[in-house]
Amino acid sequence: MSQLTAFFALPTPGPFVGRHRLLGILRAELGRPSALVLLSGEAGVGKSRLVVESLQDTGLPVVVAHCDDLREPQPLGPLIDGLRVAQATGTLPALPQWPPPTAPLPDPDAERARLLRAAAALLSTLAPVALAVEDLQMADPATLQLLDHLAAHPVPGLTVVITVRGNELPAGWQPGPAVRRLRVPPLTRAEVGRLAAALLADSGAVGFATHLYERTAGIPFLVEEVVRSLRTDGDVEAIRRHPDALADLAVPALLRDVLVARLHHLDEATREILGAAAVLGQAADPHPLATIMQTSEGTITAALQQAKAAGLLHQRDGRLWFRHTLARQVVHELLPPVTRRLLHLRTARLFEQQQPRPYARLAHHYREAGSPADHVRNAEAAADLATARGDDGTAARFLLGAVGHPGLPRPIRVRLAGKLGRSAIESVAQTSAIPVLRDLVADRRLPPGARGELGLALGRMLRQQGEARAGYEQIERAVPYLRQHGRRARALAVLSAPDTVVDRHLSEHQARCEQAALAAAESGEPSAVLAVEIARLSLLLESGDPTAGPAVTAAAAGLAGHPREHARACLNWAQGALHVGDATLAATMLATGRRLVDDADYERLRPLVELTTYALDLATDRRAGLEQRLLRFLAQPHRLPLAMPDARLYLARLRHRQGDLDAAEQGLREVITEADRVGAAWPLIPARTALAELLLTRGARAEGRAEAMTALALVRAKGLPAWGHEATRLLT
Repeated sequence: MSQLTAFFALPTPGPFVGRHRLLGILRAELGRPSALVLLSGEAGVGKSRLVVESLQDTGLPVVVAHCDDLREPQPLGPLIDGLRVAQATGTLPALPQWPPPTAPLPDPDAERARLLRAAAALLSTLAPVALAVEDLQMADPATLQLLDHLAAHPVPGLTVVITVRGNELPAGWQPGPAVRRLRVPPLTRAEVGRLAAALLADSGAVGFATHLYERTAGIPFLVEEVVRSLRTDGDVEAIRRHPDALADLAVPALLRDVLVARLHHLDEATREILGAAAVLGQAADPHPLATIMQTSEGTITAALQQAKAAGLLHQRDGRLWFRHTLARQVVHELLPPVTRRLLHLRTARLFEQQQPRPYARLAHHYREAGSPADHVRNAEAAADLATARGDDGTAARFLLGAVGHPGLPRPIRVRLAGKLGRSAIESVAQTSAIPVLRDLVADRRLPPGARGELGLALGRMLRQQGEARAGYEQIERAVPYLRQHGRRARALAVLSAPDTVVDRHLSEHQARCEQAALAAAESGEPSAVLAVEIARLSLLLESGDPTAGPAVTAAAAGLAGHPREHARACLNWAQGALHVGDATLAATMLATGRRLVDDADYERLRPLVELTTYALDLATDRRAGLEQRLLRFLAQPHRLPLAMPDARLYLARLRHRQGDLDAAEQGLREVITEADRVGAAWPLIPARTALAELLLTRGARAEGRAEAMTALALVRAKGLPAWGHEATRLLT
C-alpha cells in the first residue's frame, strides 16, 4: 500500500469510508480484458485513493502517469516519467531507450502514429501491467491520442484507469465507447459521520455529522482536514456541544479558514517559507527554497518541520509534501500579492540557471510574477520546442497564453499569431484560437502579408469547425494579401471546392480553379501544382462531367510517389463520386485511400475514411451495424467537427430506411437548420432531398414536393445538375 500511495502522491491514507460498493464496481471493471476506466469527481473527493484501493491486491505492477500543464513540452511526457519512476523503484525491469532511436518521418501524422504504436508495443512487453493516468484534464495531446489508440487497439494484459477532475475533460476530447466512465460522488451525510467517528476514534462525533456534511459538501479531504484541525486545536468538545458553530464557515472558504488557523501557529518567517514552497510546487525541498528565500538550508528545514507539525505538510519517501493540491493552492492564494509576485520572480530566476531551460515553468512563474515580456519570451520558446517535437496542441496552448497580453507590441503579436495559426490549424486548440485571430484580422493596422496569412489560417479553422460560409468568405478576403504564389494557389484551390457554400455558382469555382493554376505555375512549387490539379479533378467530378471518372482513375495511379496527397485525394474523390451517385468509383477510391491511411498511419485522415465508408455503406444499402458505428462516430466530434452534419444526415437517412420516421424527420430537420445557418451546400441539398422523400413516404405530398423543389432550386443556384437527380426523380 505504501508504494502505491507514494506513486499517487497521497498522504498516509485515513479510514476508507463509503466507497466499498463503488470499489467493487471498479474492481469488476478493471478485471475485464484490456479495461479502460475513467473516474471523474471533484478535487479532494478521493479518486486517487479509490484507484489505489482497486489496484493494491491485483499483483499488477503499476505505472502512474501524472499529467501536469507545467510539464516541459514532450509528447507522452506523463507516461515517460511514470515508466522511469516505476523502473527506478524496481516495479518494472530495465526499459529500452525512449523514444526509440529512429530517423524522424517527414509527415507529422505518420511520426505521431509511430510514437503511439511504439508506446503501445512497450506497454505490451510489460504486460500484465496497470497504467494509471492522473489528472487527465491537464494531459498533453499525445497522451490523449495514446488513450484513443489503446481504446481502438487494445493491448492484452494492459489495464488502464484514468482520473479527471469534475467534468473537466480536455478541450475537444471525448472518451470513446470502449472507455467505462464512473463518477466518484461526495460522501453522504451518514458516511461523513462514520469518517469523522473513525478519525476521532469516537462514535460521539456522529452528533455533529450533519453540520460537518453541510460545511464540507461531503468532500473527504475537507472532512479529514476539518476533523484534524478540531482534534489539534482541542475544539471537538466545543463543537459537540454547539455543532451549529460549523455553520459559520462557508463551503468555498472552509479549507482556507482551516489552513489560516494552522498558519497562525507558525511564526512569520516560517509562513513565508511555506508560501515559497507553495510557489515552487507540491514538494517542499530545502535546497531550492534556501536559494529562493536567500537563507540557509538549516533554517528552511526547521521551518518545514514546524509546518509538518502543524499538519500543513506530510512526509513521504524522505521528502515533505503538501497534503493535497488544494492545500498548496490555498497557501499560495493566502500570500500577499506583492510577496507572491516576488517569490515567483525569484523562482523564475532560479530556473533560469537550469540547463536545458524549463521554458514551461519559466513562462508560468514570469506570468505569476507580473513580467509580461519574460512570460512571452519563455512561452514562445516552449511553443517552439513543442512544435519541434510534433506537439501542435501544446504549442498552441502556450501561444494563446502569450498573445493575449494587453499592450504587446504589434510585431510580436503578429509573429505569435502566425505561429498560433500554424499550430492550431490541426489541433483541438482551434476553438480558442479563432477569436484571437478574428481580433487580429479585424485590426486595420495589420500588415498586408500578416493579414493574408492570418486570414487564411482563420478561414481554414472556421471551415474545419463547420462554419462553411464564414470560413469561405474569410479565405476570399485573405487571398489578395497572400504574397507567396504557392500559398495563394492553395487558398484558391480551397475556394474551388463546390460543396462548401450555397451562394457561389459553379462558374465562380471554376474561375477560382483557373486562378489557382496560374498561381501554382508562377510559384514553381510542384506541391502547389499537385494540390491544384487534385482540386481541379474534384471540381470536374462534382460537376458531373463524364470524363471525370477516367481522369480521376488515371491521376490516382500517378500519385504513387506522394502517399499523403494520394490518400487525401482518393478520399475526396470518393466523396465526390458519392455526391454524384457513382458508387463504383467511390468504392475504388475509398479502398485506395483506406489502404494508404492504414499503411502510413495517417491518424488525422482516419475519421474521413470512416465517414466515407458509412456514406458508401448507405449508398449500397449495407446496413448491418451501421447505426452503432454512426453513433460512435458522432460521440467523438473532436476528431472531425466538420463531418458531424454529414454523419447526422447519414444516420437520419438510415433510420428512414429502418422505418423510424419520427427520428429520421427530426434528424433531417436538425441537419437542414444547421446547414442553413452555416451556409453549407453539402449536406443542405441532400438533406432537403431526403426530407422530401420522407414526407412523400408519409403521404404529405404537397410538403414533400415543396422540399424537392427547394432542393432543385439550390442545385440550379450552384450549377451542379448531378446533385439534383434524386430530387428530380421525386417530382416525376
